[in-house]
Amino acid sequence: MATPDPARPGFLLPLLLLAGFRTLIDDLHAELAGQGHPDLRPVHGFVLQAVGVDGTTASELGQRLGVSKQAAGKTVDRLVALGYLERADDPADARRKLVRMTEKGVDGLRRSAVLFDELRRRWAATLGEERVAAMEDDLRAVTPPNFFRLDVPGWFGG
Repeated sequence: MATPDPARPGFLLPLLLLAGFRTLIDDLHAELAGQGHPDLRPVHGFVLQAVGVDGTTASELGQRLGVSKQAAGKTVDRLVALGYLERADDPADARRKLVRMTEKGVDGLRRSAVLFDELRRRWAATLGEERVAAMEDDLRAVTPPNFFRLDVPGWFGG
């Protein structure tokens, strides 16, 4: 077993990964605000992804996000008030209400995808395309194949 490098303590790696994530997300939201989405917050992106193009129920949304139905309902209420989500009758079951994205919600996700590509290009301009690609490859090698999980809000809050 190799002797730990005092200049590179083990706890620093997750903090640097989190700082990189935070930098990307903060930059994304600053750009989104300038493009007409000043009220979107990081958790809202997870919620919009979890709602998806077909919509979902508040209960299913809570399960996808790893939070209670009540917590999901509060976030849905906020996103409905902001115009990103709407509630509608489920055509397949009159007893159920669906949560669906509005055009504003779809626009926010669409802009986010374009901005993430731009932010990656910025990192590549700073670090070099090869280093960014190698970082992505290395992270794929140490993360599970289903790395994109929507339950991050529940995991952080849990």
